[in-house]
Amino acid sequence: MEAEKWGRRIRAFRKLKGFTQEGFAKEIGVSVSLLGEVERGNRVPTENFLTEVAEMLDVSIDELRPPAEK
Repeated sequence: MEAEKWGRRIRAFRKLKGFTQEGFAKEIGVSVSLLGEVERGNRVPTENFLTEVAEMLDVSIDELRPPAEK
């Protein structure tokens, strides 16, 4: 469940910034399949992965973080 929330947030920010999945994966130095796994919620992103994503999208990890459930 947590992985799915991270994935949706990463995908939304990536699209907002105009990146394709292929182009973004290349920019952050991961395979398209790994990025796809994260975005679909099949894999929990590592701290290093989140750092790379946040830097490339020019957002903080806190902005990427899914909102807490009530």
